Amino acid sequence: MMNDNPRADQYKTTAAELKEKLNDVGWDGEWYLRAFYDDGTPLGSKENTECKIDAISQAWSIFSEVASEDRSKQVLKTVEKHLISEDDQLIRLLTPPFDKTDKDPGYIKGYISGVRENGGQYTHAALWTVKAFAEMGYGEKAVRYLNMINPINHALNQKSANKYMVEPFVVAADVYGEAPLTGKGGWTWYTGSAGWMYRITLESILGLQLNGDSIMLKPAISESWQKYSIDLVLDGDKTKYSITIENPDGLQTGKLEGHIDGEDVAFKTLPAIIPVKKDKQKHEIMLRIKKQ
Repeated sequence: MMNDNPRADQYKTTAAELKEKLNDVGWDGEWYLRAFYDDGTPLGSKENTECKIDAISQAWSIFSEVASEDRSKQVLKTVEKHLISEDDQLIRLLTPPFDKTDKDPGYIKGYISGVRENGGQYTHAALWTVKAFAEMGYGEKAVRYLNMINPINHALNQKSANKYMVEPFVVAADVYGEAPLTGKGGWTWYTGSAGWMYRITLESILGLQLNGDSIMLKPAISESWQKYSIDLVLDGDKTKYSITIENPDGLQTGKLEGHIDGEDVAFKTLPAIIPVKKDKQKHEIMLRIKKQ
């Protein structure tokens, strides 16, 4: 955008080199490593007795487009196997927690096992995990896991509220992941995690993003959703878009077709890109998800 093409080319080359190396030395056979100690020992590897797998590198491998489609599917399987616990209603940052290792991964080891980043749910990473499922078009799982970590669902009855022990109407930075504290909420009113929860709900699941002067739509939703709608207000409250996405075939994602302001449209790729008209008028977008 700034016409600094030599720098752009340099970064593009560096990104390609990083992608190659991450898929070589950064791949542990079933998932991506988290880091290396100064002596070259891997962290987040099956070789480790503690922190065998870390959610951050798995999620970011997908939406950074480092991982191939096959590897993306593989890492999500391992995340479900090792880090997502529907019984405990949390998505752990890593497992097993740091406890007795002689290595020093930094301040994270200062927390007791299962607290905050040390084997608990660190909600930033939990939400990035939801985003990764949505990016792959796994709308059913993305919605289910988002609902699972939604704080209100940690206090639907007295027993759950007594376990969670913090406000269920704000987002917590963390939820403890090891007995006897499993399921207890940590640092609440955490604006960083709240912002990510909002963005992933709106952008990754409902699939609405603004990109310059365009609306981008790429839903990843539950098969049970028949339709949903978004009211978008732009240009200082003057231009309004009423967006409705219908799902008559019970799909999780798919290409979109329908009409915009009465005119028929059919988008051949995702995301659907719709130019924005900041004309102080109300516009209607009516689309449906169709089978591929």
